[in-house]
Amino acid sequence: MLKRYQSIIGGLFRITDMLVISVAWLAAYWLRFHVPLIEVTKGFPKFSTYMALLPLIIFLWVIVLNALRVYQPRRMLRRTDEALLLIKSHVFALMAFLTLTYLVSEYRYSRVVMIYFGVSGGILLVFFRLLMRNIVRAIHKRGYLTRSVLVIGEGASLEALVYRLGRFPELGFRIIGAVTAPGSSVERIQFARVLGHFDDLSKILKEHPVQQVLVALPNSQAMHLEKILKAIKDETIDIKLVPDLEEYIGLGCQVEEFDGIPILNLNDSPLEGWWSLSKRLTDIVLSFVALLLLSPLLLLLAIAVKLTSKGPVFFSQERMGLDGHVFRMYKFRSMKVDAEKETGAVWAKSNDHRRTVMGAFLRSTSLDELPQFWNVFVGDMSLVGPRPERPVFVSQFKNEIPHYMLRHKVKAGITGWAQVNGWRGNTSLEKRIECDLYYIRNWSYLFDLKILFYTLWRGFIHKNAY
Repeated sequence: MLKRYQSIIGGLFRITDMLVISVAWLAAYWLRFHVPLIEVTKGFPKFSTYMALLPLIIFLWVIVLNALRVYQPRRMLRRTDEALLLIKSHVFALMAFLTLTYLVSEYRYSRVVMIYFGVSGGILLVFFRLLMRNIVRAIHKRGYLTRSVLVIGEGASLEALVYRLGRFPELGFRIIGAVTAPGSSVERIQFARVLGHFDDLSKILKEHPVQQVLVALPNSQAMHLEKILKAIKDETIDIKLVPDLEEYIGLGCQVEEFDGIPILNLNDSPLEGWWSLSKRLTDIVLSFVALLLLSPLLLLLAIAVKLTSKGPVFFSQERMGLDGHVFRMYKFRSMKVDAEKETGAVWAKSNDHRRTVMGAFLRSTSLDELPQFWNVFVGDMSLVGPRPERPVFVSQFKNEIPHYMLRHKVKAGITGWAQVNGWRGNTSLEKRIECDLYYIRNWSYLFDLKILFYTLWRGFIHKNAY
C-alpha cells in the first residue's frame, strides 16, 4: 500500500512539474507578444512555431529532473534544500534547451521569451512543489499513509531521535516502539514505548509490522551494531544508521557516495560552486562601487588623519581569514604609532589612551573600517562574514572555545551576524562565535543581503565601537 502510495505521489509530482513547465512556456510567449513590456520590433511569430518546442521542453525536463533525483522519496529533506535542488535542475535543463535551440535550430527564438520562461518556470516549479509537499505533510500529520518505524539505540542518541520523530508527525513516520541495550530498565522513551532489548530484535520484528528501522547507537554501544544488523539483514526493511557524531559537528553533516562507499562530510563550507561565485561577484561589484562613491570621503579622512597626528595614514595588521590564510587588513590609523610597544597584543578598550583625537571619532563611527573595501575587492575578505582576528588571538581562542576555528570556513567580512546583533568590541566572545557559526550553518544569498541591510539601517555607530 505504502509503496503504491509513494509511486502515486511521485507520479503526481512529475505530472505537476510537466504542466508547470508547459504553462511557463505558454505564459512566456503570451507575455512577450500579447502583453509586451518591451516593444516588439521584429514582428509577431506564429504561435505554432513556439508550441512546436513543447515536446522537446517536456522531454528535457523529464530527463534532467529524473537524472538529478528530484523525485527520490526524501521525507527528511528540508524545504529550502528541495527548492534549491529544483532550481538547480531547472537551470541545467534550461541550459540544455538553450543550447539545442540556438546551436541546432536555424530559427532564432526571442531572447525575451527565454528569459521569461527561465524565471517563471523556476518560480512556478518551486511554488507548486512546496504547495504539494505541504498537502502531503498535512495528510501525514492526520495519521494517514504513514511509515511504521522501529528505533534502536541507547541513551541520549536514541532519545534525541525519538523526540525529533515524534515532534514532526507531518514527515509521516509512525513510531512502533523502541529497542534498547540489554540491562536497560527504561519502559518508555518520550513518544515510544520500549518493546525489548537488542537480543529480542528478531522476535520483535516478527510480532510488529515494521517498514523502516533507525539505529542510533552511542559510541559506547558500537559493539552491538553487528548483532543488530545481522538480525535485520534478511528482512525486507529499510535500514538507516544515525552515527553518534553530535559533539564533532559544528556546521553540519552531509553524506556523499564514492564508488558505492558512503562518506560523511563533517563541517563542510556551504559556500561552494555557484554560490561561492555569486558571493564573490557581488563582493567585487559592491566593493568597487563603494570605493568609487566614497573616494571623496576617503580622501578627506586620510587628510584628517595626517593633519591630526604623526605617522602613516593607513594601519595594516595581520588577520586570519578563509582556511587559516593570513592576510594584511587595512584601516585608517586610529592609534598612536607603536601603540602596542609596551603592552603587546591587546584588544582595544573603552576610553583607550592610545587613540588619537581623530582616531576616537573614526572608531566610534566605524569609519576607520572603510579601507577594508579594498580587502574585499582583492579577495582577502567579503562584505559579510565573521570578523577576522589576529593570529596571536586565534592561537589562544582555538584552545579555549569549542568550534572556534570553524569560523574560518568562510571568508572574513567587514560586517557579520554577530556585529548587527551587537556582539562587537570587548563583548562576549562565546556569543560572537555562536553568531558566526549560526551564520555559516544558515548561509544563503538572501541572508547576506539581510545583514547588509541591517548594517546600513542600524548604522555604524555602536556603544562597543571604540
